[in-house]
Amino acid sequence: MAPSLELAFTLHVDLSPALDFGHTVTGHQRFIPIIGGHVDGPKLQATILPGGGDWNTLREDGMGHVLAKYAIQTADGVLVNVTNEGFLRKFQKDPSAESGKKEETEWYARTNPRFEVQDGVHDWLNRTVFIGDLHRPQTLSHVTIDIYEVL
Repeated sequence: MAPSLELAFTLHVDLSPALDFGHTVTGHQRFIPIIGGHVDGPKLQATILPGGGDWNTLREDGMGHVLAKYAIQTADGVLVNVTNEGFLRKFQKDPSAESGKKEETEWYARTNPRFEVQDGVHDWLNRTVFIGDLHRPQTLSHVTIDIYEVL
């Protein structure tokens, strides 16, 4: 049987404006500071702490790589280290355009969030595989990611 998914919680991440490193050897690189937010859902309530960030790269082929590292603090005061890495597909080349212009035709963004926490009530996070569904941002200052537990 194929594994199934169950919504564990949602990350509501507040962001500062991106630091733009421009086009590098690996693509267009930016760093987006994480300044706070919250976590809610059936399996976890927490606050997203300021101080982390998302290193991301947009490649020439339209694929993006995201790598976010930050901390959350659960409602009962436990600190959790978060690493959330994945890929997004925001643009697709329009084959009918002679100029090869890219236009937005789809949104696909999936991540593999990993959590590190001390032994105790939240250590199930250490022993579980998760898939993140990064929603299309409605503003540059906030992203929402649904985190699903792989059963």
